[in-house]
Amino acid sequence: MPDSEISFDMSRIDFRATSDLLMASYWGAGRSDEFHRRAFANSFCTAAYIDGNQVGFGRAITDRTVFAYLADIIIWPQHRGQGIGLQLVQALIDHPELSTVSHWSLSTSDAHGLYEKLGFKASIDGRYMRLDRNPE
Repeated sequence: MPDSEISFDMSRIDFRATSDLLMASYWGAGRSDEFHRRAFANSFCTAAYIDGNQVGFGRAITDRTVFAYLADIIIWPQHRGQGIGLQLVQALIDHPELSTVSHWSLSTSDAHGLYEKLGFKASIDGRYMRLDRNPE
């Protein structure tokens, strides 16, 4: 596992690289820079760095007390498979400002194994519901 640094300093995040990578992802297609600016500003964001260069990003949409939803967890392609995503998510879960959060959730199509390592389980209990809409 590389020696990566996790930082919660928004001023260090390379917005251009992060927004571009998210817009190229399967879940971020169709988003804009303005969308990302608003989303990041209203979230608890973090990034991973190796030798001072950003290699990952993630955010939690949260009330910082009870609920948090993980979103936009992404690692730069050349650094995937090295455990950085695991470190990034663990840092969010362990952050002191989120220590009372008891309900963490997320949606993924391809990273179930990563989240299972952290204790996440697929919801099949019929309690969780979701509304998808296409706002105009």
